[in-house]
Order: sequence, then C-alpha cells, then structure tokens
Amino acid sequence: MKSLDIKALVATTALALSGASVFAQVVKVDGSSTVYPVTEAVAEEFQKANKGNKVTVGVSGTGGGFKKFCRNETDVSNASRPITKSEMDACRAAGVEYYELPVAFDALTVVINPKNAWLKQATVAELKKMWEPAAQGKVMRWNQINPTWPDQPIKLFGAGSDSGTFDYFTEAIVGKSKSSRGDFTASEDDNVLVQGVAGDVNAIGYFGYAYYAENTNKLKALPIVEKDGKPAVGPSEKTVLDGTYQPLARPIFIYVNAKSLAKPEVKKFVEFFMKEGAQLAKEVKYVPLPADAYKTALEHIAKGKKGTVFGGKNEVGITISELLKREASL
Repeated sequence: MKSLDIKALVATTALALSGASVFAQVVKVDGSSTVYPVTEAVAEEFQKANKGNKVTVGVSGTGGGFKKFCRNETDVSNASRPITKSEMDACRAAGVEYYELPVAFDALTVVINPKNAWLKQATVAELKKMWEPAAQGKVMRWNQINPTWPDQPIKLFGAGSDSGTFDYFTEAIVGKSKSSRGDFTASEDDNVLVQGVAGDVNAIGYFGYAYYAENTNKLKALPIVEKDGKPAVGPSEKTVLDGTYQPLARPIFIYVNAKSLAKPEVKKFVEFFMKEGAQLAKEVKYVPLPADAYKTALEHIAKGKKGTVFGGKNEVGITISELLKREASL
C-alpha cells in the first residue's frame, strides 16, 4: 500500500498524469483525513482511466471540508461522520443540495507505543477519564486512571477540532461531541499523530484504522472493553463486520454537491467511486460495504434522493446492517 503522506496532498492527487491536457476538467474534493486514503486511491485510478480529467483532494478535516462544501467551493466532501445540523443549515442557506454516499466502515483505532509492555487493554470508562474536559491539567499520569498502571506521564495525541474523528471519538468515549480536554497534541494530519505515538513509550493516541494498518511496525492497537463484563475487542475487518468492535466502528462518507453532478467529470468520478470504491477501500485497510450499498447510492442519484438519513446527528454504534436499512429508506 502506498504511503498515506498528506504533506503533499494536492501535489499527489492533483497531479496531471502523463498525457493529460492542460485544460483537464478538475473535480475538487476536500475534507476528512480518514476518508482521504480511499478517495486518493480512487482519484488515482480514475485519472489513469480518464486522461482528460484530474482530481484534487485536500485535507481540511471533516468540519473544514464541509465549510468549503457549503460555500460551493468543492464538488465532493470527504466526511468521517454524518453532516451536522449547523452544516445542513449552512448548505441550505447557500443553496447547496447534496447526496450522502457511505463508502466504507472504519475501525477508529486507539494506539500505543509498541514498547509499552504493560497496557493490554482499556475500558471506555478509562478512556473517558483520560480524555474528558475535567482531566485537563489534572489527570497527567497513568496511575491516576488505573492504580495498577505505572506512575509515568501520559502523552496524548489526538485529532484536531475540525476533524470528524475528533467529533466521533468524543461522542463515543466522553459522551458528547467535541467534549475533550485541550492539553494534548492535536492535528488533522494523522501522520503527525503516528510519529508522536511512535516516538514516546508513554504515548497514546487515536485515528482511522488505515493509518494504524500502514504503521504496524511503529504502533500497537489497543483492544477496547465497551462495558463491564464484555471482552476486550481489537480493531479488524472481522470485528467491524460482526459488530463487536464498539463503540469505535463507524461509517465514512462522501457528500456530493447535486449541482456538480451536471459536470460530466464529477458524474463520472462519483460513478467510478461507487463501482471501484469497495476494492480500493479494502486495499487501504477499511471495511468495504456490501455491493448493494454502492448500488443504492447510485440509485439515489438517479432518482434525485438528496439529503441525509442522520438528521444532523452524529450517532455512535451504528452497524453496517443498520446503515444499509437506513440508507435504503431515504
């Protein structure tokens, strides 16, 4: 798998491949760093198959991407959570209608340094104690969370506030979206977080599974105990599919500006995404959806079924089967 280096984002995906015209038609994408690996892979294959088109993929985080999307600045928005009520209002005010297309499932992964030999698992309650706002400036050592853990400093690495991963993690772990301590190393660039955790034995962080999967030699995934009495479950395709990796399994999306679909290059790109995205999602270590999900997405576009099935809320714990039922009911 190719490196998920986001430092040369636009240079990577906006690259006009050999033979492409300087007058190439451009598809503009921005948003989630979690969804970036899937969209970047699709963009690359699409450009190979369509020499006259190019795709630019930026990474502003889910929230930053929606700001641009709802200002009519982009054609497609990558999102690691559903669109929120305030974002829906912003799009409505600007006359932006959209299609919500799930593209895969992610196992949001909590990671530690591989030299950490004592931390075998963590409960949701322990993670909450670590990350909740009340912990800021107070919970600074491992043994303050669990007395059996060592008296060593905690080094925290997490998603930035414009990130959908930040929104989802805080909702799932703390109980309220965007509710988090602020004294941690935050970034929308997941590679910064990877390097931070890899460089400190006392570090812990979180991000999308693809970034863990590409760095298994530098990181260790931490199994999560959802509730007392339940087993510790690690992130994997199997645990996402069987619904046991909770509460950190989540759908990831692209949102498509309905007016942009009038542009042939955007329509072709979205159709290509729905036809090839499952295989490419699997290649970058996300869990592809069943074939019917991509078929339903294309049917929604054909029938003009715009909008979201989430009502502006970020829901935790939704399974693949629940997602499919909901999308089919739009």
